Amino acid sequence: MKYLFGILFLFFTITAFAQNSERPLVQFSGVTHTADSMHAIVPYVNITNVTTHKQVYIANYEGYFSFVAHELDTLRFSSVGYSPVIVVIPAKVVHQSLIMNVSLKPQIFNLPAVRVFPWATTDEFRKDFLSLKIADDDLEIARKNLTPASIRALEASLPRSGYESFNPMEMHNNIVNSHSITNPLLNPFAWGSLIKDIAAGDKSSASSR
Repeated sequence: MKYLFGILFLFFTITAFAQNSERPLVQFSGVTHTADSMHAIVPYVNITNVTTHKQVYIANYEGYFSFVAHELDTLRFSSVGYSPVIVVIPAKVVHQSLIMNVSLKPQIFNLPAVRVFPWATTDEFRKDFLSLKIADDDLEIARKNLTPASIRALEASLPRSGYESFNPMEMHNNIVNSHSITNPLLNPFAWGSLIKDIAAGDKSSASSR
């Protein structure tokens, strides 16, 4: 029985080798690009000959590949982030040369959402939560800003506005004084100066006599 299995395995191996040797060779060349645009090159694509399970090729950084295979060979194009593509070399290729552009479709994986917390353990979370200081609302902020201490601090640090610097009575007095005519007869200091001048004149007249 052992020898029978060995003979059968040898027979199938020789048959497969004979079939491969009977199929013509083909120079297979092309460029790998994305399915969205032929101008978007996919570099370094792995190309595996599924029929022989031995030949493995890699496209260059420009997506170009060129190697020899048999007709009817099945080739698998694969790259990280793209869905694999299966290409079968057709039979009776003209001039034993085949050029083909291989399109690879981007493969999208929808990952579940991950929430990252800044606490390593629940004890750290409980500690931070208990020591958390709740922010004041608008009413509490307004109440703190209107306290006498806050108002005095603002008055000391902020300059006075134009409205605060405006004094209507002072402006009225300045306007009246600038446009009014002062009568010297109503001024007691002017009367004293006049009497002094008259007395000085009388003395000068008496001395001249």
